Amino acid sequence: MGEGYNKLVRNKIPEHLDAKGISYEQRTATPAEYRVELIKKLDEEVKEFLEEPNSEELADILEVIETLRKLPEFSNVEEVKKKKLAEKGGFDKKIILKGEK
Repeated sequence: MGEGYNKLVRNKIPEHLDAKGISYEQRTATPAEYRVELIKKLDEEVKEFLEEPNSEELADILEVIETLRKLPEFSNVEEVKKKKLAEKGGFDKKIILKGEK
């Protein structure tokens, strides 16, 4: 992992590091830290997707989002999503607006 790493990683990363003989320290995040780290991970993955839009980077974003959805404070996200879709619609009509701010 190298110097300076202190971030949330996928569950199997320690196994891969062990197999390569790479030393590291690991610990389990507190619930509050877990939420913060997931949001930081989402930012990291979105930046990677913006640099190189591909299915692998999009899959990483979706994995983080699916994990965030499991947190209690986001448990209603599906209902909110459905409500917004009903009220404002989706994006599938490809509508681009141009106007003054």
